Amino acid sequence: MTEFTTHKIDTAPEASKPLIEGAKQAYGFLPNLLGNMAESPALLEGYLSLAGIFDKSNLSETERQIILLTNNRLNGCAYCMAAHTSISQMKNVPSDVIEALRNDTPIADPKLEALRQFAQIVNVKRGWPEESEIEAFLNAGYTRQTILEVILGTSLKVMSNYTNHIAKTIVDDAFAPNTWTQSPTQVA
Repeated sequence: MTEFTTHKIDTAPEASKPLIEGAKQAYGFLPNLLGNMAESPALLEGYLSLAGIFDKSNLSETERQIILLTNNRLNGCAYCMAAHTSISQMKNVPSDVIEALRNDTPIADPKLEALRQFAQIVNVKRGWPEESEIEAFLNAGYTRQTILEVILGTSLKVMSNYTNHIAKTIVDDAFAPNTWTQSPTQVA
């Protein structure tokens, strides 16, 4: 069985050390995901850079978390579900939205529900939505820019979710209160 090291500053490759230090300052601790990604300085830098770019999108915090949590659920990533639930709570994403995303139930706000559905379509159909699905999303009040930003968020989740699957990342204590397991009815 292949095992991955969850690096700390003293075990990380030299090129990952400044990135780890920055993450530690930002989070107050080094999340296990980033410790695992540190094995590849390029992946760690790419992930952190893309996360920063996604934060600059035109999407609100709630909208970004809808895209991220939807992808986490569809990809079956327990680590990222726990982490992004915690982040969503810290960023004041409405609790009913968080619960809907964790349980794969509709969001009460129709516009946010349209975003959840479209993020799901992009993931499940691997970027091949029907024209009618694109039109429904645009008719809900989103733009062509938002369509591309859904792709950006989906790309970010491929990096973290797949790393967690392969490295078997352990949920950090900070995220443990929001541990999540996928029920059979939640599989896409």
